[in-house]
Amino acid sequence: MSPAQEPGSRASMRLLIVGYGKMGQLVEQLAVERGDEVIGRIDVGSDEWPSHADVAIDFSTAEALSSNFPKYLEHRLPVVIGTTGWQARVDAYRKDAARARIGVVAAANFSIGVNLFEMMVTEAARLMAGQPQFGAWIHEAHHSAKRDAPSGTALLLRDAMIRAGYSHPIDVSSTRAGAIPGTHTIGFDGLSDTIELTHTARDRRGFAAGALVAARFIQGRQGWFTMADVLKNA
Repeated sequence: MSPAQEPGSRASMRLLIVGYGKMGQLVEQLAVERGDEVIGRIDVGSDEWPSHADVAIDFSTAEALSSNFPKYLEHRLPVVIGTTGWQARVDAYRKDAARARIGVVAAANFSIGVNLFEMMVTEAARLMAGQPQFGAWIHEAHHSAKRDAPSGTALLLRDAMIRAGYSHPIDVSSTRAGAIPGTHTIGFDGLSDTIELTHTARDRRGFAAGALVAARFIQGRQGWFTMADVLKNA
């Protein structure tokens, strides 16, 4: 323990932020507030990769991740991936990460509230699986600059419903407008009534805070993890 570190206090993390848009900047802001150190920022046109980071937090783009991921393997750098739209490459990335023996936390949404919402949706889908008179839908709304539609979170919720045993069709739709941080609604509609569950993000701070929780979790671990794994072991 260093002289400056009090007993029971947590050690600060040395973070590499990859993708320095709104989310990357917010991660940095929260990290500094919590006493962590941002030792580098990788954005478009950046070629300098620091060699002494503890964890990388990647909120770049799906296209950029294809270039970034080999760097994590090369430097054996644990990484938290909040970028979406790269699901087609997940199996290859998992195999590469296992060979390199690095830890990865990948999630479509790092908000603790959203991940608890997923658990609620899973239970609702289990209860509704035997009620074919109800039709199901997912609708998500985000800001106009969000590129992927449906959102990664909407697809995550759909897959969670299917895993819970809901085998009926699930209609998925999207809205892109203004500066909406993110709203997801899961609905079940029958002849006489409608049931809806909604999660609304008021800002992006919850996503950044969850990414920092994941970054602390992945230090010293090998393997591929989800945000649910992080919450179960936090």
